[in-house]
Amino acid sequence: MTAGGDVNQLISIQPNDLKFIIELDKQNFCDLQVTNNTEHHVAFKVKTTSPKKYFVRPNTGIVLPHDSCVIRVTLQPRREYPHDMQCKDKFLLQSTIVPRNTNMDDLPADTFNKDGTKEIQECKLKVIYETNSDDGGFKSFTSQSPDSTRALQHLKDERDTAVRQTVQLQQELDFLKRQRKRSNGSSFSFVFASLVGLIGITVGFLLNLLLASPSTA
Repeated sequence: MTAGGDVNQLISIQPNDLKFIIELDKQNFCDLQVTNNTEHHVAFKVKTTSPKKYFVRPNTGIVLPHDSCVIRVTLQPRREYPHDMQCKDKFLLQSTIVPRNTNMDDLPADTFNKDGTKEIQECKLKVIYETNSDDGGFKSFTSQSPDSTRALQHLKDERDTAVRQTVQLQQELDFLKRQRKRSNGSSFSFVFASLVGLIGITVGFLLNLLLASPSTA
């Protein structure tokens, strides 16, 4: 069963996917509207493959006949961009009919167990990551084409090369610092200043590559 409005479904869910705009160190949320398509009271429960990454409220509830409610799914702040901006997280929303006038405190612990005594419907939702695009809209990352894979690999190779060059320059700078203790000639000061400037340019280039990596995927 997938999200939507099939007449045989106990509930319908909009939107069909969970979309999050990825911004570092910021929370982002997606609201799901759950609608009861029946004349019965319907209980629901939300599960996810990554419970530590998401905050779901309410994660269980009861929807009255032909009524609806909103479930807010919050993605916790991230300190770095996901690899290739791809997400394998999934959500599962279970639903079943419960007796009239049932409230949350009365729901048995086995309400959503598949024991064959009641109908349990399930709706699967996938997670899609988005970033702000240059034209003010959003760019979604659901699959990765061969061209984008090659472009990303090329960018990673350039980044690794820049890292190695930076390490090498730092080693040379440390050597010159040791030499400076034994010699304070003017020619050394010029070389020292030149290397410091070169390292600064390289580090700036490296930071640009790191910041560009997510949007290239």
